[in-house]
Amino acid sequence: MTNTIINHEKLKDLVVNKLVKAGLLKKHAKTVADVLVHADLRGVSSHGVLRTEHYVKRLSEGGLNPNPEFKVKDTGPSSAIFDGDDGIGHVIAKEAMKYTIEMAKTNGIGTVAVINSSHCGALSYFVKQAAEEGLIGMAVTHTDKVVVPFGGAEPFFGTNPIAFGFPANKHKPIILDMATSNVAFGKVLHAREAGTSIPSDWGVDQEGTPTSNPHEVNALLPFAGPKGYGMAMVVDVLSGLLTGSAFGPHIVTMYGDYNKKRKLGHFLFAINPAVFTDHQQFLENMDRMIDEIHQSKPSQGFDHVMVPGEPEQLREDERLVNGVPITQTVYEYLSEN
Repeated sequence: MTNTIINHEKLKDLVVNKLVKAGLLKKHAKTVADVLVHADLRGVSSHGVLRTEHYVKRLSEGGLNPNPEFKVKDTGPSSAIFDGDDGIGHVIAKEAMKYTIEMAKTNGIGTVAVINSSHCGALSYFVKQAAEEGLIGMAVTHTDKVVVPFGGAEPFFGTNPIAFGFPANKHKPIILDMATSNVAFGKVLHAREAGTSIPSDWGVDQEGTPTSNPHEVNALLPFAGPKGYGMAMVVDVLSGLLTGSAFGPHIVTMYGDYNKKRKLGHFLFAINPAVFTDHQQFLENMDRMIDEIHQSKPSQGFDHVMVPGEPEQLREDERLVNGVPITQTVYEYLSEN
């Protein structure tokens, strides 16, 4: 399938127009567009603008509150509950991370349990918020069941991603954002959209058999077998049980029941390095770590060793200059009146 290359700012405008027409506040639509294009810039198209159509459908059928009233309840000097009032998750997570950052700046650590939210997109965006303020950021969120447990044939947990952001001095922040499945389900959706096959270790069919056909995928596999399965449970405990939200098979599905509020939970964390060590020295040591990793001897087939998230960062740098590729069908959807 052919791609269209488009300037990232023009791409944001297309997304904003689509969401505003669906009833979303313009200021919220701008935030959503920023998060989606952030993902496409980094090459994580599974969480990019192709999701716009889904959000439009949820807005039109009542599954999202287009004009939420956020509420924050402090539960301690470094903890709070952020109620998203069933708004769109990208805006909720961004505002909640802002609050987390302010707590960390004031009291050294900030932890926020987010309730009554919805799909928030790429977590890398929110941990980057913290890292750009010189803080360590962490974010986790649960999703509806789509990953088989280790040894199981039926899905129980979601892709349940986890992300970290680490600031540096001269280097750009290290951003690690990963699903606890082998891949995010959005990558399967992208393969369906693009008409391409997938690696057979991404997902299984109705019988629990691995498949390379994205249209046959009924559930995903956890990364590294029992390790990914264990991490998926950790994420659901933090973002589901700890926030008083649903977990695993009890979460409202993303694709289906479009008139229902999903009531998702997120858990956000920010650490000010200054409460444990000299802040400037920490940033300089991060630079040193990055430099030493770059200087590591590469194995056969590799030109050099990169830090986590660096391939995505390099791709973002290139696409900010040369434009963002999106599938022709997604471009046509975003462009239509």
